[in-house]
Amino acid sequence: MTRTSPARSAEQGRARGGMFRALRVRNYRRYASANLVSQTGTWMQRIGQDWLVLQLTDDSGVALGLITALQFAPTVLLSPYGGLLADRYPKRRLLQISQAAMGLLALILAVLVVTDAVALWHVFVLASGLGAAAAIDAPVRQAFVSEMVGPELLTNAVSLNSTIFNGARLAGPAVAGLLIGAASGNTAPAFFINAASFGFTILALGSMRADELRPSDRVARGKGQLRAGAAYAWAHRDLMLAMGLAFVVGTFGFNYQITIALMARAEFGLGAEAFGLLSTVFAIGSLSGALLSTRRSQRPRQRFLVGSALVFGVLTVITGLMPGHVAFGVLLVPTGAAALVFSVANNSFVQLGVDPQMRGRVMALYFMCFMGGTPIGAPLIGLIAEHLGPRWGLLLGGGVVVVAAGVAGLLLGRGRSVRVERVRARPWVRLQVGERAALAPRERAEEEVVAGRTPGVQSGPPRG
Repeated sequence: MTRTSPARSAEQGRARGGMFRALRVRNYRRYASANLVSQTGTWMQRIGQDWLVLQLTDDSGVALGLITALQFAPTVLLSPYGGLLADRYPKRRLLQISQAAMGLLALILAVLVVTDAVALWHVFVLASGLGAAAAIDAPVRQAFVSEMVGPELLTNAVSLNSTIFNGARLAGPAVAGLLIGAASGNTAPAFFINAASFGFTILALGSMRADELRPSDRVARGKGQLRAGAAYAWAHRDLMLAMGLAFVVGTFGFNYQITIALMARAEFGLGAEAFGLLSTVFAIGSLSGALLSTRRSQRPRQRFLVGSALVFGVLTVITGLMPGHVAFGVLLVPTGAAALVFSVANNSFVQLGVDPQMRGRVMALYFMCFMGGTPIGAPLIGLIAEHLGPRWGLLLGGGVVVVAAGVAGLLLGRGRSVRVERVRARPWVRLQVGERAALAPRERAEEEVVAGRTPGVQSGPPRG
């Protein structure tokens, strides 16, 4: 039996099209299947962890925000090193190590709960450990996707990853809520299941065909490599716009893990089952947004990023105004869809705008922006919700996103006079905005540049 090369496999998948075309790549199909199981366990852990914190603190919004902050704080410190490791070492091996570490931490928490020895500081420490492992895992995982499917199917694979993530969000919270309710409030079953779920990803990674991967050239050890990644991102204004929006939306908008829990328990007086159901409703919207994004095959435009952020912010504000839990749940659907449309577009925009040897470090910076503000935003939103009411966490968070999107839109509007100029006979494209000329690599300019597939685009002037 003749094996299909990865290049030919990706080409055939792209030619045939379809929402799930990346799944025709064998290695990615194995990874995606295992990832669905692992992500379901992760969402069960998140619901169980939040409920456990509320049980241990008598419904403290500040404690809930703090546990979220501790889980994401390591992103700021460790993500750059995760990106650097992704550029230096085999990504598949790194992922097996990080997945094993997260599984072990989940198992420790499960044992502490089932033995009735758990204390709040245990949850804080273990959440920090999970955050540290995830900070290394995230940029490596994102960079590894392109090695499995290639640039032709990267946008579709990113959308499918989000579909899997939110498909797991559908099942995970609902199952966790039912388990916690059936166990009379005991969260240990959710943690045990999550610990076991990481084994599926480790096995899938080990069973991949190495000759069908597309590894990028590894970066040799050297000084200043983290600074080089930051300088690369800083030199590309399109990447800076995407990262700026990611920081604001991630810091002030993507706090539904906190706001849904507080709205369910403090505002509407609901139990764990209803909390899990509301999280599932939000996931239905997110899954819809991710499925819509699978149709995209090219790099999104900057104005699409701004528009999707604006829509998400407005819907967040409206959701916070809903008077009852039924109306609140209904509005969670379009809000979740808008959140994922923005997230997938922003992720694809960044991945398709960088050179392969820089992808790990730039994606690490992207996750620093997207998740690194959570240690600030999560406690702040929790504090606001606790003292002013859960609704204000949504109203103020969504309002900040609306303002940021409006400012970004004004900045783009001032530079709308974009002129496309071809230099010589080579495929360089120069973008002239206002009075100053700049070269925007891999930017879709006037339908003439397709991101990641125009070999001659670079950030400096054309050379000889």
